[in-house]
Amino acid sequence: MAKGRITPAYTTKLGRAYQGDALDVLGNFADESASLVFTSPPFALRRQKAYGNVAADEYIAWFMPIAEQVRRILRSDGSFVMELGGAWNRGGTRSLFPYELLLRLGKIFHLAQDFYWYNPSRLPTPAEWVTIRRTRVKEAVTHIWWLSKTAEPQADNRQVLVPYSKSMKRLLKDGYEPAMRPSQHEIGPHFQRDNGGAIPPNVLTVPNTRSYDEYLFRCREAGLPIHPARFPPELPDFFIRFLTKPGQTVIDPFAGSNTTGQVAELLQRKWCSIEINADYVAGSRLRFVAPKAA
Repeated sequence: MAKGRITPAYTTKLGRAYQGDALDVLGNFADESASLVFTSPPFALRRQKAYGNVAADEYIAWFMPIAEQVRRILRSDGSFVMELGGAWNRGGTRSLFPYELLLRLGKIFHLAQDFYWYNPSRLPTPAEWVTIRRTRVKEAVTHIWWLSKTAEPQADNRQVLVPYSKSMKRLLKDGYEPAMRPSQHEIGPHFQRDNGGAIPPNVLTVPNTRSYDEYLFRCREAGLPIHPARFPPELPDFFIRFLTKPGQTVIDPFAGSNTTGQVAELLQRKWCSIEINADYVAGSRLRFVAPKAA
């Protein structure tokens, strides 16, 4: 994976965690060595956060060199999946920087599909306009861009099927007469085939409400800071299963608490993570410590 010039902060059976700047560390990885880069880079927020973030007007210039390294290390059929939150201007309007960034990324990647993470438990923000002025509604959706080097990246939606609805289960059991919908779409007999589940939509509904898990407990016990912007494991789980096969390599260049690495390990994928904050790297290592015996 790496060219041998850098030493990981820790390793596991399948993975390596590096402490350092994403651009510097990615430069040490071999060409076309990863099947998936899945990450959530720091958001372009107006207020500085503990994990570090870049202003919206500087974001594209900061991010594009990293994106070029991502493209270099991806296999020809690989994917780059990025969760990117939006930003607000001071006057209460939305910044267009995410779309400007996407247009720039579109010059070196294909946009395979756009996804949306709906977090129903998200707090009512931005508070000034949602709860004080009452002139906006609550932000609850985050963009996830699925980018690829080719128009036909490796993917298999059979790996991410979801349970059938009650009505679909009833249809599979009782059958139906093929018919034409008002939309002129013909519902033929192939709709009665049980494929083991339904094809999921591009809206991923995942609450982010965990207030207690092993990572939190172990960080508190060790006196290490808890990363404040952890995403739920369901997100990397979906894309790792969808876009990679066991034994292939997943990379997260903004790993934070390294949820991506932990999920990749559970799914039997090789992984590499990069995080600039040494305390967060130390905390992420605790994800791979065996539970204490009862």
